[in-house]
Amino acid sequence: CYYFVVELTPHWSQLCGRKRLNSGFEQSRLSPQWEVSVAALSAYPSNRLCSLALPRLPTIGWEPDRPLLASLSRAVQTAVASPRVCQLACPKRRQGLYSAHSSKTSLAPPHPAATSSRLQLLALPKSDHPQYAQDRPVIWPVPGPVRKAVASERVQVLSQPNQRKALFQGYDPYTVTLAARSASASPRLQELCLPLPRKCKGK
Repeated sequence: CYYFVVELTPHWSQLCGRKRLNSGFEQSRLSPQWEVSVAALSAYPSNRLCSLALPRLPTIGWEPDRPLLASLSRAVQTAVASPRVCQLACPKRRQGLYSAHSSKTSLAPPHPAATSSRLQLLALPKSDHPQYAQDRPVIWPVPGPVRKAVASERVQVLSQPNQRKALFQGYDPYTVTLAARSASASPRLQELCLPLPRKCKGK
């Protein structure tokens, strides 16, 4: 049985300790009342400090927000609209719309429209092609020759599923063909097989 004893290094002991406060850190005042020094009582602010103490003025051209309920003048309250203003205040009438709820004097009912011969021709449904064959019914009679037919050997061979082999099945990459065994290198090929003269070091 083995026992391991772990010793605390000085660096680890330093990291385990609490963080020290900064030397310039000042604790909060213990009481809301504290003594004020004589220099602070007799201090006089400078002109720069007085200018910084003033509130910032708004920019030129700034206007306060208008109240929600603006006060109307007496002239506006007693104003009388002219006939032109009353005409512009009325809603715009649309000539192309007709409704049963609208007055008969303002809008006239739509006139009946007559379709042209070209429009009637285009409205006709498109006919099927003369050679178009309708969908075959789900159940149909099978003729007698089809029931007594015997499949030939060629049809039976074609009806068998195709045998698929895996990729590279039966392929040996290390086999050397007979043509490669009896091949002879040409003079140009032998020349290319030789190393370059500049790379050959003489002994």
